[in-house]
Amino acid sequence: MTGKERREQLIEISRALFAEKGFDGTSIEEIAASALVSKPVVYEHFGGKEGIYAVVVDREMQKLLGMVTEALSASHALVKLERAALALLQYIEESSEGFRILVRDSHAASGTGTFASLISEIASQVEDVLADEFSDRGYDPKLAPMYAQMLVGMVALTGQWWLDVRRPKREEVAAHVVNLAWNGLTGLDPYPSLTAASRGLAPRTAPRPVPTERRLREQEKELKEQEKELREAEKQRERELREQEKLRREQEKQRERELKEQEKLRERELREQEKLRREQEKQRERELKEQEKLRAREERLAERAAAIQARLAERGILDARE
Repeated sequence: MTGKERREQLIEISRALFAEKGFDGTSIEEIAASALVSKPVVYEHFGGKEGIYAVVVDREMQKLLGMVTEALSASHALVKLERAALALLQYIEESSEGFRILVRDSHAASGTGTFASLISEIASQVEDVLADEFSDRGYDPKLAPMYAQMLVGMVALTGQWWLDVRRPKREEVAAHVVNLAWNGLTGLDPYPSLTAASRGLAPRTAPRPVPTERRLREQEKELKEQEKELREAEKQRERELREQEKLRREQEKQRERELKEQEKLRERELREQEKLRREQEKQRERELKEQEKLRAREERLAERAAAIQARLAERGILDARE
């Protein structure tokens, strides 16, 4: 896994743990164990739990802010309100873990602010829309900031409630929110629905937000980490080549030693064979000598026997004459 891939893995795992247990309930040990890495790996990428929490919160805030900003680009004020409500509910539906993290006040050590600060940032955009509407209808535009806070707060709190119940569907919830915001309690429509400009609006990918200073620092850090990994990879490759060359030389030396041992063995075998051959020749010579001795002895015995027979025969003749 590359450094960038490892970083994204740690962010996703931390996002799920923070959503489930909150900042204080999540530890570096849990994050490292879930990612099957050691704690120093997490510290190397983010410097600590606060660092990774800040990245998670910043990403979620940028994503939600981008979706709402796009919704507010519609032309008609009613359509702006409808699409902004839909954008928030879409974010809650598709990024429940991220929303659970945002609705908890961000930890002070993260340096990312709170969900209330995000709502205020969205309200500042709605404020401009309301100011124009107030001017057109003869209301005091100075009241627009207050109404923007009330309007965005109503939608946000409804979203927090809908996060767990998930009924009715988001389009119906958005229609009722807009009904109350647009018509007021005295002019509520008993059967509200979205306008044709917002009905069936396919979820769109939020536009890429303008990089923040924090995001630029993160990207710069990622590039430095990639360069570091590249240098480490080059060093590792050089070490591997050196090890391979060392292994090759050791193998050559081993082959030379084996050849020398084989040559010595052959020489010993030849000497043993020569020694055996000489021993066999000596043995044959001894056997021949023994056989020669036996033949000579047999001949002597045969001669003695013949002599005895001759003497016996001669004595028999003498006896017969007498």
